[in-house]
Amino acid sequence: MNDENKQAVTFLAKTETECPVCGSKFKKEEMMTGSGRLNAGDLTVELRRLYIPSKKYGEVHPLIYYIMTCPECYYSASSSDFSEIKAQQIEKLKDNTENRISSVESVFGAMDFKAKRTLMEGVVSYYLALMTLDSFSKDMSPTIKGGIYCLRSAWLCNDLHAKHPSENYDYMADIFYRKASFYYIKAIEGEQNGSEGIGGAKNLGPDLDKNYGYDGVLYIGAYLQYKYAADDDEAERKESLANAKRIVARIFGMGKASKNKPAAILDNAKNLFDKIKNELKE
Repeated sequence: MNDENKQAVTFLAKTETECPVCGSKFKKEEMMTGSGRLNAGDLTVELRRLYIPSKKYGEVHPLIYYIMTCPECYYSASSSDFSEIKAQQIEKLKDNTENRISSVESVFGAMDFKAKRTLMEGVVSYYLALMTLDSFSKDMSPTIKGGIYCLRSAWLCNDLHAKHPSENYDYMADIFYRKASFYYIKAIEGEQNGSEGIGGAKNLGPDLDKNYGYDGVLYIGAYLQYKYAADDDEAERKESLANAKRIVARIFGMGKASKNKPAAILDNAKNLFDKIKNELKE
């Protein structure tokens, strides 16, 4: 079936959204979820839900609609955060408009956020949201949101790489993974020492289908550190692995509490713990 003959998976919201930065009004593209549009497939070790394409709807990528982006000034944030920007930050964001647009064009080329979204607009929307996070207060948990946004960006870049293997999207995915590792470890430390909690992120995902909560944050943080930390420095990697081992060990908790946790968390955490332990032995 040709793309133009596939059934619609999105619609434009009836109510217009006003950008708090530039005042422009636009309608957010929303995803319809009924009638078999989301055909759930496997859950990856990164806790990403894969979806099986259908003849009727084709490929579906729920993640690309999560971030709202003003098509005029490129201010971007999640739907729940979009209008929560503090008044004192608005002028700064206005002044930074040209930089946001030029930054996107230099890396991704010209974009049109008035058109229907594709994987590319999805990646760019998260990229823009990352540029905005330092404008939010600590009670909104910008650090863990940065980790989640980077992780999702890496996933979408890998999807782009599968379609365009000669365009270096795998290199871009690697950058986002490493940035996600930094954000996750920083968020875990902030939660532990009280400098910045993670409660301001209503859904810790990391994907949209299930909220794995703090256990999910611990697991992904340890997983990313295991995969990406200091792979060119043996002493530093050993230290990073020891930290990742301590983090993932927290998931098991004490006694009966761990038995009630999702199998996806416990099974993956156990496998990760064993891998880290074996590498440390070597």
